[in-house]
Amino acid sequence: MPDSFDVIVIGAGPGGYVCAIRAAQLGMKVACVEKRATLGGTCLNIGCIPSKALLQSSEEYHHATHALKDHGVLVDSVKLDLARMQARKAEVVSANVKGVEFLFRKNKVTWLKGTGRVTAQGKVDVDGTAYEAKHIVIATGSESLPLPGVEVDEKQIVTSTGGLELDRVPGHLVVIGGGYIGLELGSVWRRLGAAVTVVEFLDGIVPTMDGEIAKAFERILARQGMKFRLGMKVTGARKGNDGVTLTIEPAKGGAPRQGRIRWTNVNSSPPPWGSGWVQPRLSRNVASTASAAFAVACRRPRTSRTTAASRSSASNTTRRPTATGPAGGRHGRTASRSPSGI
Repeated sequence: MPDSFDVIVIGAGPGGYVCAIRAAQLGMKVACVEKRATLGGTCLNIGCIPSKALLQSSEEYHHATHALKDHGVLVDSVKLDLARMQARKAEVVSANVKGVEFLFRKNKVTWLKGTGRVTAQGKVDVDGTAYEAKHIVIATGSESLPLPGVEVDEKQIVTSTGGLELDRVPGHLVVIGGGYIGLELGSVWRRLGAAVTVVEFLDGIVPTMDGEIAKAFERILARQGMKFRLGMKVTGARKGNDGVTLTIEPAKGGAPRQGRIRWTNVNSSPPPWGSGWVQPRLSRNVASTASAAFAVACRRPRTSRTTAASRSSASNTTRRPTATGPAGGRHGRTASRSPSGI
Protein backbone atom coordinates (compact mmCIF):
# COMPACT_ATOMS: atom_id res chain seq x y z
CA MET A 1 0.00 0.00 0.00
CA PRO A 2 1.42 3.45 -0.90
CA ASP A 3 2.69 5.71 1.88
CA SER A 4 -0.02 8.16 2.88
CA PHE A 5 0.27 11.78 4.04
CA ASP A 6 -2.11 14.49 5.11
CA VAL A 7 -0.35 16.96 2.81
CA ILE A 8 2.08 16.53 -0.06
CA VAL A 9 3.71 19.73 -1.31
CA ILE A 10 5.26 19.60 -4.79
CA GLY A 11 8.16 22.07 -4.84
CA ALA A 12 10.49 23.12 -2.02
CA GLY A 13 10.92 26.81 -2.81
CA PRO A 14 9.88 29.61 -0.43
CA GLY A 15 6.21 28.88 -1.13
CA GLY A 16 6.52 25.13 -0.78
CA TYR A 17 8.89 24.68 2.15
CA VAL A 18 7.13 27.29 4.28
CA CYS A 19 3.81 25.59 3.56
CA ALA A 20 5.22 22.17 4.42
CA ILE A 21 6.82 23.30 7.67
CA ARG A 22 3.74 25.18 8.85
CA ALA A 23 1.44 22.26 8.06
CA ALA A 24 3.73 19.97 10.06
CA GLN A 25 3.72 22.42 12.96
CA LEU A 26 -0.09 22.24 12.93
CA GLY A 27 0.09 18.50 13.48
CA MET A 28 -0.23 17.14 9.95
CA LYS A 29 1.84 14.37 8.39
CA VAL A 30 3.65 16.19 5.58
CA ALA A 31 5.90 15.33 2.63
CA CYS A 32 7.57 17.71 0.23
CA VAL A 33 8.66 16.73 -3.29
CA GLU A 34 11.81 18.36 -4.66
CA LYS A 35 13.93 17.24 -7.64
CA ARG A 36 16.94 19.45 -6.89
CA ALA A 37 19.81 18.10 -4.83
CA THR A 38 19.10 20.86 -2.31
CA LEU A 39 15.98 22.46 -0.89
CA GLY A 40 15.01 26.11 -1.29
CA GLY A 41 13.97 26.23 -4.94
CA THR A 42 14.96 28.96 -7.37
CA CYS A 43 15.10 31.65 -4.70
CA LEU A 44 17.67 30.08 -2.42
CA ASN A 45 19.71 28.23 -5.05
CA ILE A 46 19.83 30.35 -8.21
CA GLY A 47 17.70 33.41 -7.48
CA CYS A 48 17.24 35.85 -4.65
CA ILE A 49 19.86 34.60 -2.19
CA PRO A 50 22.88 34.31 -4.54
CA SER A 51 21.82 37.59 -6.18
CA LYS A 52 21.81 39.40 -2.85
CA ALA A 53 25.16 37.84 -1.93
CA LEU A 54 26.72 39.24 -5.12
CA LEU A 55 24.98 42.57 -4.60
CA GLN A 56 26.59 42.91 -1.17
CA SER A 57 30.03 41.84 -2.39
CA SER A 58 29.94 44.13 -5.42
CA GLU A 59 28.82 47.01 -3.21
CA GLU A 60 31.81 46.43 -0.91
CA TYR A 61 34.14 46.46 -3.93
CA HIS A 62 32.58 49.62 -5.33
CA HIS A 63 32.76 51.26 -1.91
CA ALA A 64 36.47 50.48 -1.63
CA THR A 65 37.27 51.73 -5.13
CA HIS A 66 35.06 54.82 -5.17
CA ALA A 67 33.73 55.95 -1.79
CA LEU A 68 36.44 55.45 0.83
CA LYS A 69 38.60 58.26 -0.54
CA ASP A 70 35.80 60.72 0.23
CA HIS A 71 36.28 59.80 3.89
CA GLY A 72 40.04 60.25 3.74
CA VAL A 73 40.69 56.52 3.57
CA LEU A 74 43.11 55.84 0.72
CA VAL A 75 43.44 52.26 -0.43
CA ASP A 76 46.02 51.49 -3.09
CA SER A 77 45.83 48.65 -5.57
CA VAL A 78 42.33 47.38 -4.83
CA LYS A 79 41.93 44.15 -6.77
CA LEU A 80 38.95 41.97 -7.50
CA ASP A 81 39.09 38.27 -6.71
CA LEU A 82 35.97 37.18 -8.58
CA ALA A 83 36.58 33.51 -7.80
CA ARG A 84 36.53 34.24 -4.08
CA MET A 85 33.43 36.42 -4.49
CA GLN A 86 31.67 33.55 -6.24
CA ALA A 87 32.87 31.13 -3.56
CA ARG A 88 31.39 33.32 -0.84
CA LYS A 89 28.11 33.40 -2.75
CA ALA A 90 28.13 29.59 -2.79
CA GLU A 91 28.77 29.53 0.96
CA VAL A 92 25.81 31.81 1.59
CA VAL A 93 23.58 29.60 -0.57
CA SER A 94 24.80 26.46 1.20
CA ALA A 95 24.08 27.87 4.64
CA ASN A 96 20.53 28.78 3.60
CA VAL A 97 19.61 25.48 1.95
CA LYS A 98 21.08 23.50 4.84
CA GLY A 99 18.97 25.63 7.17
CA VAL A 100 15.81 24.57 5.34
CA GLU A 101 16.89 20.92 5.48
CA PHE A 102 17.39 21.27 9.25
CA LEU A 103 13.88 22.72 9.62
CA PHE A 104 12.47 19.76 7.68
CA ARG A 105 14.14 17.34 10.10
CA LYS A 106 13.11 19.38 13.13
CA ASN A 107 9.46 19.47 12.08
CA LYS A 108 9.39 15.91 10.72
CA VAL A 109 8.70 16.86 7.11
CA THR A 110 9.52 13.99 4.75
CA TRP A 111 11.61 15.02 1.74
CA LEU A 112 10.60 12.99 -1.32
CA LYS A 113 13.53 13.40 -3.72
CA GLY A 114 12.56 13.39 -7.36
CA THR A 115 10.03 14.81 -9.83
CA GLY A 116 6.42 14.79 -8.68
CA ARG A 117 3.45 14.01 -10.93
CA VAL A 118 -0.21 14.12 -9.92
CA THR A 119 -1.72 10.91 -11.35
CA ALA A 120 -5.21 11.12 -9.89
CA GLN A 121 -7.10 12.83 -7.10
CA GLY A 122 -5.06 12.40 -3.93
CA LYS A 123 -2.31 10.44 -5.70
CA VAL A 124 1.24 11.56 -6.48
CA ASP A 125 3.98 9.67 -8.32
CA VAL A 126 7.61 10.56 -7.52
CA ASP A 127 9.99 8.96 -9.99
CA GLY A 128 7.95 5.77 -10.12
CA THR A 129 6.96 5.56 -6.46
CA ALA A 130 3.30 6.13 -5.60
CA TYR A 131 2.08 8.18 -2.65
CA GLU A 132 -1.35 9.19 -1.38
CA ALA A 133 -2.39 12.47 0.23
CA LYS A 134 -5.55 14.10 1.52
CA HIS A 135 -4.30 17.43 0.20
CA ILE A 136 -1.83 18.27 -2.58
CA VAL A 137 -0.15 21.69 -2.85
CA ILE A 138 1.53 22.61 -6.14
CA ALA A 139 4.41 25.09 -5.67
CA THR A 140 6.53 24.30 -8.72
CA GLY A 141 7.95 27.77 -9.34
CA SER A 142 9.16 29.12 -12.65
CA GLU A 143 11.71 28.64 -15.38
CA SER A 144 13.23 30.95 -17.98
CA LEU A 145 11.09 31.67 -21.02
CA PRO A 146 13.07 31.60 -24.28
CA LEU A 147 12.92 34.66 -26.51
CA PRO A 148 12.36 34.20 -30.26
CA GLY A 149 15.61 34.64 -32.14
CA VAL A 150 17.75 34.55 -28.97
CA GLU A 151 19.47 31.22 -28.35
CA VAL A 152 20.63 30.86 -24.75
CA ASP A 153 23.91 28.99 -24.23
CA GLU A 154 24.62 30.16 -20.65
CA LYS A 155 28.03 31.41 -21.84
CA GLN A 156 27.57 34.43 -24.08
CA ILE A 157 23.79 34.59 -23.89
CA VAL A 158 22.64 33.68 -20.41
CA THR A 159 19.57 33.53 -18.23
CA SER A 160 19.60 34.81 -14.67
CA THR A 161 21.14 31.47 -13.68
CA GLY A 162 24.14 31.95 -15.97
CA GLY A 163 24.32 35.62 -14.99
CA LEU A 164 25.14 34.53 -11.46
CA GLU A 165 27.95 32.21 -12.57
CA LEU A 166 30.08 34.34 -14.93
CA ASP A 167 33.77 33.71 -14.28
CA ARG A 168 34.89 36.95 -15.92
CA VAL A 169 33.48 40.46 -15.92
CA PRO A 170 31.99 41.30 -19.33
CA GLY A 171 33.25 44.35 -21.14
CA HIS A 172 29.65 45.14 -22.01
CA LEU A 173 26.52 43.42 -20.74
CA VAL A 174 23.12 43.91 -22.37
CA VAL A 175 20.18 43.07 -20.12
CA ILE A 176 17.03 42.16 -22.02
CA GLY A 177 14.15 43.18 -19.80
CA GLY A 178 13.89 45.97 -17.24
CA GLY A 179 12.39 43.95 -14.40
CA TYR A 180 14.01 43.66 -11.00
CA ILE A 181 15.75 40.37 -11.79
CA GLY A 182 17.73 41.79 -14.69
CA LEU A 183 18.35 45.11 -12.96
CA GLU A 184 19.81 43.59 -9.81
CA LEU A 185 22.28 41.45 -11.76
CA GLY A 186 23.01 44.34 -14.09
CA SER A 187 23.86 46.35 -10.98
CA VAL A 188 26.27 43.65 -9.80
CA TRP A 189 28.29 43.60 -13.04
CA ARG A 190 28.13 47.39 -13.43
CA ARG A 191 29.72 47.83 -10.01
CA LEU A 192 32.41 45.35 -10.99
CA GLY A 193 33.33 47.32 -14.10
CA ALA A 194 31.09 46.20 -16.96
CA ALA A 195 29.27 48.65 -19.18
CA VAL A 196 25.59 47.75 -18.82
CA THR A 197 22.73 48.55 -21.19
CA VAL A 198 19.14 47.62 -20.41
CA VAL A 199 16.74 47.02 -23.31
CA GLU A 200 13.09 47.20 -22.21
CA PHE A 201 9.98 46.70 -24.35
CA LEU A 202 7.89 49.12 -22.30
CA ASP A 203 8.52 52.83 -21.71
CA GLY A 204 9.87 52.39 -18.18
CA ILE A 205 11.68 49.91 -15.96
CA VAL A 206 10.06 47.76 -13.24
CA PRO A 207 6.61 48.45 -14.77
CA THR A 208 4.73 46.47 -12.11
CA MET A 209 5.97 48.80 -9.37
CA ASP A 210 4.85 52.29 -8.37
CA GLY A 211 5.59 54.75 -11.19
CA GLU A 212 7.25 57.37 -9.01
CA ILE A 213 9.50 54.78 -7.40
CA ALA A 214 10.36 53.35 -10.82
CA LYS A 215 11.44 56.76 -12.15
CA ALA A 216 13.56 57.43 -9.05
CA PHE A 217 15.10 53.96 -9.35
CA GLU A 218 15.98 54.59 -13.00
CA ARG A 219 17.71 57.86 -12.09
CA ILE A 220 19.76 56.09 -9.40
CA LEU A 221 20.87 53.38 -11.82
CA ALA A 222 21.66 55.99 -14.50
CA ARG A 223 23.90 57.83 -12.04
CA GLN A 224 25.73 54.54 -11.50
CA GLY A 225 26.42 54.46 -15.24
CA MET A 226 23.72 52.10 -16.46
CA LYS A 227 22.30 52.91 -19.91
CA PHE A 228 18.68 52.37 -20.93
CA ARG A 229 16.99 51.72 -24.27
CA LEU A 230 13.29 51.90 -23.44
CA GLY A 231 10.46 51.14 -25.79
CA MET A 232 12.69 48.74 -27.75
CA LYS A 233 12.39 45.04 -28.50
CA VAL A 234 15.07 42.45 -29.27
CA THR A 235 14.34 40.52 -32.44
CA GLY A 236 17.53 38.52 -32.82
CA ALA A 237 20.99 37.72 -31.51
CA ARG A 238 24.02 36.55 -33.48
CA LYS A 239 27.01 35.14 -31.62
CA GLY A 240 30.55 35.62 -32.89
CA ASN A 241 34.15 35.50 -31.71
CA ASP A 242 34.02 39.19 -30.83
CA GLY A 243 30.75 39.05 -28.91
CA VAL A 244 27.02 38.99 -29.54
CA THR A 245 25.33 41.17 -32.13
CA LEU A 246 21.79 42.07 -31.09
CA THR A 247 19.04 43.24 -33.38
CA ILE A 248 16.61 45.65 -31.72
CA GLU A 249 13.68 47.59 -33.11
CA PRO A 250 11.23 50.14 -31.70
CA ALA A 251 8.48 48.29 -29.84
CA LYS A 252 5.78 50.49 -31.39
CA GLY A 253 7.11 50.09 -34.92
CA GLY A 254 9.32 52.26 -37.06
CA ALA A 255 12.71 52.05 -38.65
CA PRO A 256 15.29 49.86 -36.91
CA ARG A 257 18.13 51.74 -35.28
CA GLN A 258 21.83 51.12 -35.58
CA GLY A 259 24.64 51.53 -33.11
CA ARG A 260 28.18 50.43 -32.41
CA ILE A 261 29.96 49.28 -29.30
CA ARG A 262 33.70 49.48 -29.02
CA TRP A 263 36.24 48.23 -26.53
CA THR A 264 37.97 50.76 -24.34
CA ASN A 265 40.90 49.77 -22.17
CA VAL A 266 40.79 51.58 -18.87
CA ASN A 267 44.15 50.46 -17.60
CA SER A 268 47.04 48.29 -18.64
CA SER A 269 45.23 45.04 -17.87
CA PRO A 270 43.71 43.22 -20.84
CA PRO A 271 39.95 43.38 -21.31
CA PRO A 272 38.20 40.33 -19.88
CA TRP A 273 36.52 39.17 -23.08
CA GLY A 274 38.47 40.71 -25.96
CA SER A 275 41.00 43.37 -26.73
CA GLY A 276 41.49 46.51 -28.76
CA TRP A 277 38.68 47.88 -30.91
CA VAL A 278 35.81 45.71 -31.95
CA GLN A 279 34.01 46.82 -35.11
CA PRO A 280 30.65 45.01 -35.19
CA ARG A 281 29.45 43.76 -38.53
CA LEU A 282 26.33 45.89 -38.74
CA SER A 283 23.36 44.86 -40.82
CA ARG A 284 20.64 47.35 -41.61
CA ASN A 285 18.75 46.55 -38.42
CA VAL A 286 21.53 45.71 -35.99
CA ALA A 287 21.47 47.76 -32.85
CA SER A 288 24.66 46.84 -31.06
CA THR A 289 27.21 44.21 -30.20
CA ALA A 290 27.85 43.05 -26.66
CA SER A 291 30.27 40.62 -25.10
CA ALA A 292 27.35 39.02 -23.30
CA ALA A 293 23.62 39.30 -23.59
CA PHE A 294 21.55 38.66 -20.51
CA ALA A 295 18.15 37.30 -21.47
CA VAL A 296 15.87 37.55 -18.46
CA ALA A 297 12.89 39.27 -19.99
CA CYS A 298 10.31 36.87 -18.64
CA ARG A 299 9.80 33.61 -16.83
CA ARG A 300 7.08 31.00 -17.06
CA PRO A 301 5.79 28.62 -14.38
CA ARG A 302 7.23 25.12 -14.44
CA THR A 303 4.73 22.54 -15.57
CA SER A 304 7.06 19.87 -14.17
CA ARG A 305 4.77 17.02 -15.25
CA THR A 306 2.38 17.94 -12.46
CA THR A 307 -1.04 19.07 -13.61
CA ALA A 308 -2.70 21.74 -15.66
CA ALA A 309 -3.37 23.63 -12.46
CA SER A 310 0.22 24.81 -12.49
CA ARG A 311 0.13 26.09 -16.08
CA SER A 312 -0.51 29.81 -16.18
CA SER A 313 1.19 32.67 -17.96
CA ALA A 314 4.20 34.37 -16.44
CA SER A 315 4.71 38.09 -16.08
CA ASN A 316 7.10 39.70 -18.53
CA THR A 317 9.10 41.26 -15.78
CA THR A 318 8.84 39.21 -12.61
CA ARG A 319 9.25 35.69 -11.33
CA ARG A 320 6.56 33.48 -9.94
CA PRO A 321 6.38 32.53 -6.25
CA THR A 322 9.81 30.93 -5.93
CA ALA A 323 11.56 34.12 -6.99
CA THR A 324 10.62 36.66 -4.43
CA GLY A 325 12.87 39.51 -3.39
CA PRO A 326 13.54 43.16 -4.16
CA ALA A 327 15.80 44.55 -6.83
CA GLY A 328 19.28 45.56 -5.90
CA GLY A 329 22.75 46.60 -7.29
CA ARG A 330 31.39 46.33 -10.10
CA HIS A 331 35.60 44.05 -11.64
CA GLY A 332 38.34 45.60 -11.27
CA ARG A 333 38.34 48.13 -13.88
CA THR A 334 40.08 46.08 -16.49
CA ALA A 335 37.93 46.96 -19.44
CA SER A 336 34.63 48.36 -20.41
CA ARG A 337 32.98 49.46 -23.58
CA SER A 338 31.78 52.88 -24.55
CA PRO A 339 28.47 52.45 -26.36
CA SER A 340 27.79 54.91 -29.13
CA GLY A 341 24.49 53.47 -30.26
CA ILE A 342 22.90 51.66 -27.36
